[in-house]
Amino acid sequence: MTQKKQKIVIALGGNALQDANSQPTAEAQLEVIKKTCKYVADIVENDYQIVLAHGNGPQVGRILLASETARDVTPPMPFDVVGAMSQGYIGYQLQQALRAELAGRGKNVPVVTLVTQVVVNDKDPAFQNPTKPIGAFYSEVEAKKLAAEKGYVMKEDAGRGWRRVVASPRPKRIVEIETVKQLCENSIVISAGGGGVPVVELPEEGLKGVAAVIDKDFAAELLAEQIDADILLILTAVENVAVNYNKPDQMNLKSITAAKAEEYISKGHFAPGSMLPKVEAAVKFVKSSPNKKAVIASLYNAINALEGNSGTIITLS
Repeated sequence: MTQKKQKIVIALGGNALQDANSQPTAEAQLEVIKKTCKYVADIVENDYQIVLAHGNGPQVGRILLASETARDVTPPMPFDVVGAMSQGYIGYQLQQALRAELAGRGKNVPVVTLVTQVVVNDKDPAFQNPTKPIGAFYSEVEAKKLAAEKGYVMKEDAGRGWRRVVASPRPKRIVEIETVKQLCENSIVISAGGGGVPVVELPEEGLKGVAAVIDKDFAAELLAEQIDADILLILTAVENVAVNYNKPDQMNLKSITAAKAEEYISKGHFAPGSMLPKVEAAVKFVKSSPNKKAVIASLYNAINALEGNSGTIITLS
């Protein structure tokens, strides 16, 4: 009897899509993604069933900036549409590069991108305090005009000018989850890209896109829960989760329980917007069902991390 493959949701961090030392172009991004897909293909070759999620922070900002810059020529795109556009083009590059890498290894595996809607609660407290800056910088006069005309929330950004800010609500439900489940049995699925397009459910209108961004680690965790994955693998630029990070007494964590991770969270060891959401997502996943495992590791040591020789492993007990 053939042993069932372990199912992994892989959350790709920003370093998997872009190199800080290269130009922020689609062409340069594709070259980085080609290298990333070598590491992803290694996981496939080790007989895991994978589903991919990814971020879209810089990309969605650039698409929005381009749209806003051309606003005198063509109307700017709504933010939810911009998010969907970023899912499409990042997914396209990932599926192209991964399929080619696998084909070069003699594996003809279909790879598909699914533009994914993720339901959020329209009463989420994040909507009362938008914090995520997006798009272009404006003068105070321009910012106030945009706020009056379009209802944008505009905030001053570290002395560099004024920017639009949007909410970052927690994901509640993946709309296309049944399709993901069906596709991932025979294909590698790229889903919940950029955290998914945030939508709210309205009694009369049904699903409606909102101006918000969903953290990709929380979206990947929800995806992993809903497809009953065995492992949530969050790939980033560092080897391990660490406490007292960047201090003389820094301690890299190899293996910890969810309870210990929560203790470290309560003591403020992890930076918001950086390691904190990764650890919170990992804890939520392992607490969702018995025998689940989360791994936070470097992209470049993904296989070693899955074998327990690198990264930080978080389990329930």
